[in-house]
Amino acid sequence: MKLATEWNEYEIIDASNGMKLERWGKTILLRPDPQIIWNKGDLEETYRGKIDAVYHRSNKGGGAWENKKPTPGSWKISYKNLTFCIKQMGFKHTGLFPEQAVNWDFMMDKIKNSHRPISVLNLFAYTGGASVACLAAGASVVHVDSSRGMVDWCKENVKASGLEEKPIRYMVDDVLKFVLREARRGHKYDAIIMDPPSYGRGANGEVWDIERDLDPLLEACMNILVDDPLFFLINSYTTGLSSEVLGNLLKIHFKTHSGTITTGEIGIPIQNSNLVLPCGIYGRYEK
Repeated sequence: MKLATEWNEYEIIDASNGMKLERWGKTILLRPDPQIIWNKGDLEETYRGKIDAVYHRSNKGGGAWENKKPTPGSWKISYKNLTFCIKQMGFKHTGLFPEQAVNWDFMMDKIKNSHRPISVLNLFAYTGGASVACLAAGASVVHVDSSRGMVDWCKENVKASGLEEKPIRYMVDDVLKFVLREARRGHKYDAIIMDPPSYGRGANGEVWDIERDLDPLLEACMNILVDDPLFFLINSYTTGLSSEVLGNLLKIHFKTHSGTITTGEIGIPIQNSNLVLPCGIYGRYEK
């Protein structure tokens, strides 16, 4: 497992009974996490008076934030030279997955050491953590997501990191349709990143199912990669999907390439303990 250990402005303080207590800058949040099946007590009671906001799940689905203290609608945290805007979203999210710092570091290192101009395509790009990292490392980026709100949030993160003059295109689009159009146009990329959901809808209501659609998407992506790609990274949070499945897909589609394929989990250490919270899987090809 690869661990995100280089954060200064984020940490998991404690975890128990389906909940994780996190510090985002100076703000302390208590949120659900399905991986936390151990019980070390009620964190809301244990840390009473120290928590700024709690996300409570509803028995009817979804849930809502309860602000225990006055909490800003938006605030910023930094990772190395990257800065991100954090907000309390519906369904417990904040707009950033801190464990992805593992992948940001990988991408930034590959781009900086490539010694050539690098063009990156980021699919299912969400609020743009990976887009910001690649821009900061010197790449040009095309950022594609079906949600205009997420694309606008990426613009905020790019500006917060002082990268608004860097070469980035923002596309609100269905990822497969975009990739197929890029192939027809003859556009090529040195690296592709994707973070596909289990299920989702495209910009015009297209239905995405990872079990049905991931393999055809990879096949389409091979037509827009340069002959000597720098890397191809798949990240996933789909429950029950093994990282070896991602590895198998990459082995099939990169069978004529001479690079390296690695797979595994990513996670975050829980402070003041020997525990680690697993947070997802990855598969990557690299030159």
